[in-house]
Amino acid sequence: MIAALILWSHALAALLFGAVALSQRTKRGGGMPRRAFVAALAATALWALAMAGIGSEDVSGHVAESVRTIGWLGFMLALVRRDRSAGAAVVAVYAVVMVVAVVSAGVAVAESAVARPEAAAALAATRLLFCMMTALSALVLLQHLYQGSAGTVRGAIRLVVIALAMMWSADLALFGASYVAGREVAMLVAWRGAVMAATALVLAVAAHRTADWPLALSRTATVRTLSAVGVALYAGLTAVLTSVAAALGGDHARIAQTAIVFGATAALLTLLSTPWLRAWLKVKVAKHLFSHRYDYRAEWQRFTDTLGRPGQGAAPLAERVVQAIADLTDSPAGVLLVPDGGGIGVGATWRWDAASLPTASDDVALAHHLAGGARIVELDSVRADASAQDEVAAIPQWMLDFEDAWVIVPLTHLGTFVGAILLSRPPVNRSLDWEDFDLLRVAGRQAASYLAEDRSHAALADAERFDEFNRRFAFILHDLKNMVSQLSLVARNAERHADNPAFRADMVETLKDSSERMQSLLARLSQRSTPKPEPLRPVDVAALIERVAAVRRTGHPIVCQAAGLPVATAQLGRLETVLGHLIQNAVEASGPTQPVLLSAAVVDDRVAIDVGDHGHGMSPAFVRDQLFRPFASTKQGGFGIGAYEARQLVQEMGGELAVTSREGEGTLFRLLLPIARAMEVAA
Repeated sequence: MIAALILWSHALAALLFGAVALSQRTKRGGGMPRRAFVAALAATALWALAMAGIGSEDVSGHVAESVRTIGWLGFMLALVRRDRSAGAAVVAVYAVVMVVAVVSAGVAVAESAVARPEAAAALAATRLLFCMMTALSALVLLQHLYQGSAGTVRGAIRLVVIALAMMWSADLALFGASYVAGREVAMLVAWRGAVMAATALVLAVAAHRTADWPLALSRTATVRTLSAVGVALYAGLTAVLTSVAAALGGDHARIAQTAIVFGATAALLTLLSTPWLRAWLKVKVAKHLFSHRYDYRAEWQRFTDTLGRPGQGAAPLAERVVQAIADLTDSPAGVLLVPDGGGIGVGATWRWDAASLPTASDDVALAHHLAGGARIVELDSVRADASAQDEVAAIPQWMLDFEDAWVIVPLTHLGTFVGAILLSRPPVNRSLDWEDFDLLRVAGRQAASYLAEDRSHAALADAERFDEFNRRFAFILHDLKNMVSQLSLVARNAERHADNPAFRADMVETLKDSSERMQSLLARLSQRSTPKPEPLRPVDVAALIERVAAVRRTGHPIVCQAAGLPVATAQLGRLETVLGHLIQNAVEASGPTQPVLLSAAVVDDRVAIDVGDHGHGMSPAFVRDQLFRPFASTKQGGFGIGAYEARQLVQEMGGELAVTSREGEGTLFRLLLPIARAMEVAA
């Protein structure tokens, strides 16, 4: 039954593949490489015919299978080769996989020629390993072929990719099961025949697609495919050696096999973990398979990701700049050199041996050389005295003595020297070429812009801190000026009223109040002071007005009118400060004998406190545009801060500050505060 299924499924597959090949033989044009497609279809038809007529275990079937695989790899190669920029890389990768397919056919021929059953079994296992490697590598190439296609044409090749994936997946399943079972699994052979018939139908539909297919194998695909094929060949060689040891080792065969597997595994892990091998592989692939050393898209994405890495755990920007430049050339370490006075000093480091750096550096010659628009410096050329004399004279001796010091990359931004990066020698030593110079020059300018922007932000932050300090000092200086004026008036009046007991009592209260306010001002001036927010609470406005008037009355006449008022909701300390500002402004705007009016009343369910004077007044334009702006004042030498700060404090208490003024008549400030509720007063 199974033999009949194998026969008829493969015969049907041969018929379908042959029909598709004949239908495509006379067609011309389109995006599909017709000759390679027809050759692959014909090879598959012959293989299926051999499987149906001769059998799956005959050597001719194995050879025909390798020819079929090579035919489809050639078709895929023809698709990819349409992009000429990656031709060398594509040929190298596909050639390696084709060689593996040829080797599997050679092992099949050798298997049919040996007479010893043990040797034949070992060769059969080896052949299955090579077949699995071929199928797996072909699937990897198929994946990258699809990924390398342009987004607009993926639909055109999707059916081809699906068909070939079906074919090699069936091969991989059959070979893997046969290797584990130690013999060919007949049911899977019949199942593969049915899969191949379905593959032919899918390819028949795909053959009618005529879209252009611009495909190219990426640099990443090349490296990964070569690595996968190399590991597969390494594993295949290990399997061959263990098979030979089993056939020739006699009683010690098991020990020899264990030693081979253990040694091969240890050697493979050692090679894969060696940075030198990875760097050497990248250099050789870029040098021999591609027209450019760098994949600029991938390098620039990695460069910008390193520079812009967010998060609290990220390294400082200066260290990330060094890492980003070092990653471009696979340098294992680097150090940032920054301008330091007239010379240059050591800044941030990334994986650099601190013992090789000078404890104090003042390389004036190097700073002048790099700041003068110097090019990228190769220290090996300087050591060999092959550079210009000015460059040789500028390099400090400590760099030349450290053999791992490799390249100096200047960082300039808008013609300004920002710094330089000293790179360590990469695992695979090499000289820089034009492509290295171009990439490092552009990356250096980009990194310099990041450093310059970071320094600008730091300078701006310092300026903001100084501005905040200046603002604090300006407010405090304004309050200090008010207290000095008040104390000066007290001192002048003391000469005339020193014998008056009431005056002496008021003077003592004024001095105590001034002392407390000065201590508060000193605390506010300190950047470390964080005053606690004062809570809103009921305030007896009448009592507060009387107290403020008593303190201020020693320096200037104040008329106070407040009695029988309800309690207002405010912050007592801030309200007293506001009244102090307004009263001081009124005193300065009035003549020596003109009293200041301080009154309070209830207006529209709010407590209104008025501070008025009969001074020179203000124009409507000044009141509208400048009164409540800091540093704008009508007084000679005034700071213009009192009204601004008063309104800020009133608004924070939930109140309102209004002003009415006429030039030549005077000014009235009205402070409106909410009336405290009965429960708040009772509390």
